[in-house]
Amino acid sequence: MVPSLRPRRARRLGAGLLALLLAGCGGPSAPLGAPAATTGPFRGAVVAPEPEAALVGRQVLAAGGDAADAAVAMGFTLAVTLPSRVGLGGSGACLSFIPGGMPRAVLFPPQAAPMPPAAPADRPAALPSFARGMYLLHAAAGHLPFGTLLRPAADAARRGVPVSRALAADLAVVATPLLADPAARAIFGPAGVPLAAGQTLRNPALSATLERLSRVGVGDLYQGLLAQRLVHESAAVGGPMTASGLRATKAWLAAPIVLPAGGSGNTARAAFLPPPADGGLAAAAAFQALRAAPADLAAAQARALAVAAAWRAGQGAPATLLAESNLPAAGLGPLPASTSFLAVDRKGGAVACATTLGNLFGTGRVLPELGFLPGASPARTPPPLLAAAMAWDPGRKRLLAAAAGSGQDGAGMAAGAALADALAAGVPMPRPVPAPGRAQVILCPHGADHCMAAHDPRGFGLALPR
Repeated sequence: MVPSLRPRRARRLGAGLLALLLAGCGGPSAPLGAPAATTGPFRGAVVAPEPEAALVGRQVLAAGGDAADAAVAMGFTLAVTLPSRVGLGGSGACLSFIPGGMPRAVLFPPQAAPMPPAAPADRPAALPSFARGMYLLHAAAGHLPFGTLLRPAADAARRGVPVSRALAADLAVVATPLLADPAARAIFGPAGVPLAAGQTLRNPALSATLERLSRVGVGDLYQGLLAQRLVHESAAVGGPMTASGLRATKAWLAAPIVLPAGGSGNTARAAFLPPPADGGLAAAAAFQALRAAPADLAAAQARALAVAAAWRAGQGAPATLLAESNLPAAGLGPLPASTSFLAVDRKGGAVACATTLGNLFGTGRVLPELGFLPGASPARTPPPLLAAAMAWDPGRKRLLAAAAGSGQDGAGMAAGAALADALAAGVPMPRPVPAPGRAQVILCPHGADHCMAAHDPRGFGLALPR
């Protein structure tokens, strides 16, 4: 069950105030208080890669939260229920839309932790930008007290949740190296074998970390007691971090890539995550290609990879690459795992997020007293294609659709195809996106009261409503 959530006045924060907030990254949250007087009917939609997070997102929306509130609660819940792909040690990027405005990107991509001199580092780690990114998303667009949005995750880690099919599948892939770490084995395989779907996953240390963040504020992970513990424990698990590195961990707002989303005379626009979340650039390239040739999925995938590879090679700015029609074919090689989640609220606000730990289960070693896995350093493994997109009508000031993708080098194509297909067909995900991509999509053709949502049929997620 999700603890009661009590609305407070929506914030409208300028860039200067956001900078001040991020400097400390949040103080103590408001007290939880009594249950909300009414929760009202559920309107809008949520999609998550495993069911518990989707149910939490739905509960937040029903309790009066907006899309940013729901996304923050879902993200922290996924850090408990799908720690193979989401976690306090991870990173990501989100698109956020408030009706009447323009989508904005919230970027907290993989950032390599500076190596302390002479420190052993057989599992180099990324800086833990996830919590900072979720805080910035909430500061820019949230409504409910931030601390209350962490409580569902803290409660789930303490009481235990059934292992989802999504987590069980990831555990099966890396069970042997993961369970070689004693702290990881205590969580994911206490009997010496990986937990199976339906068994109970508990993580008391992570619950305590989340509980402290909900009370003291996210800044504690970057310059407080939790930061001190992280510096100490990270060295012990082979991915050392420094106090200065934690203080420098970044999350920032940026303008998205924007393209026309309709035919001649149509005012609809599509927004995509900008680099360094270059899965958004790949999604924009795929979207362009599918608008020109909707049936040619192979050409769209080739275009997506060519544009992303050219950007990674430093061959031009995103707008230049999207305008270039003769880019050579290119690949990106093996890429790490990621996942995505979406929320649309009753007013038509929307959030689409993509997250990663750099590898399945990050570095593969749990910080024992903190309960989470550091993300793998982008200096050791290439960053994933973090892909999210949404379409909106500036004239009518309303959302049309939101989509996000995952699946190694298919992530950008997945987000671009899911958005293009939903807008063209008038139904979410009329056809599966090409493998290895996986997609999540919400379509609201007649406003937020009539949203339709779909998760990838080859995955184990949950879309509400269906």
